[in-house]
Amino acid sequence: MNRLSKRDYYEILNVNKDATAEELKRAYRTLAKKYHPDLNPDNSEAEQKFKEVNEAYEILSDSQKRAQYDRFGHAGVDPQSGGYGQGFGGFGDIFEDIFDIFGGGFSQNSRRTGPVRGADLRYNLNLDFKESVFGVEKEIQIRRTENCTTCNGSGVKPGSSKETCSNCNGKGEVRYAQQTPFGQFVRVGTCDVCGGTGEMIIDKCEDCQGTGKDLRTKKLKVKIPAGVDNGSIISIKNEGETGERGGPSGDLYIYITVNEDSVFKRRGNDIFLTIPISFAEAVLGAEIEVPTLEGITNHSIPEGTQTGTQFRLKHMGVPNVKGYGRGDLYFTVEVKVPTKLSEKQKELLKAFADETGEYYKENKKGFFGKMKDAFGN
Repeated sequence: MNRLSKRDYYEILNVNKDATAEELKRAYRTLAKKYHPDLNPDNSEAEQKFKEVNEAYEILSDSQKRAQYDRFGHAGVDPQSGGYGQGFGGFGDIFEDIFDIFGGGFSQNSRRTGPVRGADLRYNLNLDFKESVFGVEKEIQIRRTENCTTCNGSGVKPGSSKETCSNCNGKGEVRYAQQTPFGQFVRVGTCDVCGGTGEMIIDKCEDCQGTGKDLRTKKLKVKIPAGVDNGSIISIKNEGETGERGGPSGDLYIYITVNEDSVFKRRGNDIFLTIPISFAEAVLGAEIEVPTLEGITNHSIPEGTQTGTQFRLKHMGVPNVKGYGRGDLYFTVEVKVPTKLSEKQKELLKAFADETGEYYKENKKGFFGKMKDAFGN
């Protein structure tokens, strides 16, 4: 093709002239896969575009050739004009990209004979509030695959044995010849008959149908440590799915959720609650009963306690899940104002108001004075 009629390399790859190396590679991979002859048989136009894409990428992926092309155009990379040649060595990256695109490679052995670890399992466990605080032992049931007891996980009917795969001759892999614009290449892939094991089961185990696995229910007793919370995860080694070909079993992960309590609210390892007290208890002070995680305890509140006052009981919160220390318990008092009073109670409160009237008038005067200042009289 005459260089005067050649399309711009950036246009071919559909990228800007300031495209990075990664952007060039990404564009090349997309277009090479789109126009590859193997995916477009008997399509000469696709083959021609595939050659254009490879030529454009071969030049622009090389920093020196790209600089020449940016400066002189096609003439800067045309061997007849003294530009860079397109020898075989310049296609190393392209070969690698082509094999990346089509999953090929030069693997010498893809046979699946080694041990494979079993899959992990997840179990969701719901706990009551007190169970999460103090810990508990729970019995759970899980469904998992285990080795078939009839064939001991081999998948072969007792008395029979596996045979060498006739498709790959026991290698576990097959080779495919692939034509490209650069010649013929050989790809190595896993045998789709034996799945890469190199062996075939002719007489399958009747219980597991040749899989070597059974789905079973297992009961487990799990110790939940004190102090777990929503989102806590407990792992139990080797209680997941059974491994393949002698590989270890996976693990079991228990995800914890905790029901809310009607009295206690938890924040970290601290516990919070609100306790109602009477008007008289708030004014005169009193010894009140405070619910804790272990039961009821008594606590003195001073006279003149205001509603919303918070008190702290040290080390009466939730134990640390790692086994050391404990949070605190905080309770807030809420003064309950009586709504139904007898005549005698009303008279007593009026007498109380008269007795302290000057004091409260002064406070109200100060309060309303602040209001006037805030709102400009």
